[in-house]
Amino acid sequence: MSQRTALYDQHLEANGKIVDFAGWEMPIHYGSQIEEHHRVRRDAGMFDVSHMVIVDLEGRRTREFLQRLLANDVGRLKAPGKALYSCMLNEQGGIIDDLITYHVTDDYFRIVVNAATRDKDLAWIGRQAAAFDVTVTERPEIAMIAVQGPNARDRAMSVLTEGEARQAGELAPFFGRFIGPYFIARTGYTGEDGFEIMVTDHQAPTLWSRLREAGVGPCGLGARDTLRLEAGMNLYGTDMDETTSPLESGLGWTVAWEPAERDFIGRAALEAQRATGGLKRFVGLVLEGRGVLRGHQRVFTDSGAEGETTSGTFSPTLQRAIAMARVPADIGERCEVEIRGRRLPARVVKMPFVRNGQSLID
Repeated sequence: MSQRTALYDQHLEANGKIVDFAGWEMPIHYGSQIEEHHRVRRDAGMFDVSHMVIVDLEGRRTREFLQRLLANDVGRLKAPGKALYSCMLNEQGGIIDDLITYHVTDDYFRIVVNAATRDKDLAWIGRQAAAFDVTVTERPEIAMIAVQGPNARDRAMSVLTEGEARQAGELAPFFGRFIGPYFIARTGYTGEDGFEIMVTDHQAPTLWSRLREAGVGPCGLGARDTLRLEAGMNLYGTDMDETTSPLESGLGWTVAWEPAERDFIGRAALEAQRATGGLKRFVGLVLEGRGVLRGHQRVFTDSGAEGETTSGTFSPTLQRAIAMARVPADIGERCEVEIRGRRLPARVVKMPFVRNGQSLID
């Protein structure tokens, strides 16, 4: 049976088109996915991301536990509130999930994982935590609203009290903290500045309404997907999964090899991959002609070797078709993508495609 977030009634009132997403009834758009996309790039939009799974980890050895659990190193989280993006790997180096970890105190960390991987994530985390005497507490009573765009922070702070707004305004990028009744983080999934605001289910509808009154328009999952793809941000289950490692998913930068003695789960497998070589590259593609790039389209290099797109779309910001692709290392600067039986030329580019509303593609 599908679940509903605390904001379901608000979505219906705003004429949201509801679809099933990972077992949740969520809005795909409120009339125009394109308008919602541009709203975030040019002004401020908000997303109901309450389907995401919030988990609190507590105990004296929590940091030690996370250093074992994650490929990135929480030892880098020195200041309270600092956040870290990381992959959580299996022993073969495959990605169980990608997540954000917030350092609240030295014995209290908060993580946010994906809705579609909730059950396996919680089971995996619980098994690993037992050896460290860490308490794992899911927080299903907490909703989350992502307010994103160049004017997002100002609009969001306008609905807070003076003291709350001052504290929120002091947050540096990739920091989060408890402020009044909220946990506010300067993070997001769009390539724009903004906040992700965690609040109880009971308080979420009021906050949503106040944000709308402040000029923050609701946006659906459709715009969230085109925004994240333009920003070069992977989607779990589409761009990576348990059969792929961070090294072949454009996420090598999230693997902390130092200190060398830190034995995180999957490390031996990644070291073997790195030593063997021959890994595929994860690149951005821009279609040079007419057409739309989608996931699972064949990519051909000049040598005749093949790769595959993992996700693709028509970019509202660039007005061009773009994609992410896992390809042979020898791909060069040009390739061809098979679309409906025809091979069309595409250019290989470095991601992201868009940053802070501006194109990074010539």
